[in-house]
Amino acid sequence: MGKSILITGGVRSGKSREAERMTLALGQPAIYIATAEAHDDEMADRIARHQARRGPEWHTIGAPLDLAGALRDSDGSAPRLVDCLTLWLTNLMLSGRDWEAETRRLAALLPGLRAPVVFVTNEVGAGIVPENKLARDFRDAAGLVNQQIAAACDELWFCVAGHPMRVK
Repeated sequence: MGKSILITGGVRSGKSREAERMTLALGQPAIYIATAEAHDDEMADRIARHQARRGPEWHTIGAPLDLAGALRDSDGSAPRLVDCLTLWLTNLMLSGRDWEAETRRLAALLPGLRAPVVFVTNEVGAGIVPENKLARDFRDAAGLVNQQIAAACDELWFCVAGHPMRVK
């Protein structure tokens, strides 16, 4: 069985860099499973910065919606990094897919994976209550996704100001 790790934290907390470090420590080459989609120039720039930071030891797979399928199809010897669950959730919600069923499917898949997987997610529930219903629904859904995946993972880490802390 492959080890599963969830890393959470706020924006710019250092979670992606820590996840990259942890994933490469589990073996090289590694697989980067990207959930982001570039719907505007700013997001395209963010994606490009992430890609530029990674070296040739990474192979990238895009999985904006079928994350469980991408993990199943890439399962083997290489460790995988999924960045990130909150963008995946955004994609599911905006496409009208059943995010709760997809989350259950993902959580159920984890114990049977052979290769390690490191997930990145954002902690969005520690801030103010959003002003609109969609944002509140997203905040609530992200909290539930994070709880389910954290429960299914072997390890849970929280990043603050570039410093990871092991929670579980």
